[in-house]
Amino acid sequence: MSEYIEIETEISDDDSTLTVYTNLRLNEGEVEQYHSYDELEEGSPVAQALAVIEGIVYLQIQAGDLTVRRDPDTPWHIIVSDISAALKDFFL
Repeated sequence: MSEYIEIETEISDDDSTLTVYTNLRLNEGEVEQYHSYDELEEGSPVAQALAVIEGIVYLQIQAGDLTVRRDPDTPWHIIVSDISAALKDFFL
């Protein structure tokens, strides 16, 4: 594993999804999809680590990337900050 974590984010033009690009291996390449908090809680270790983040209503994990949809009442900057912190806590 790398000694540092790179995280880049991109919000879709219509503000509906966030894509998080990392230099991490988040899973073995198969797509994981979670449509609720309960699914996140029962998911892979990375999904469980992200389940604590309020506002995530959908999460897709594939290789080193995350795709996130949010509750419209939760600002993206809070979700980005929380995802960054959760990944750092999980991997470091």
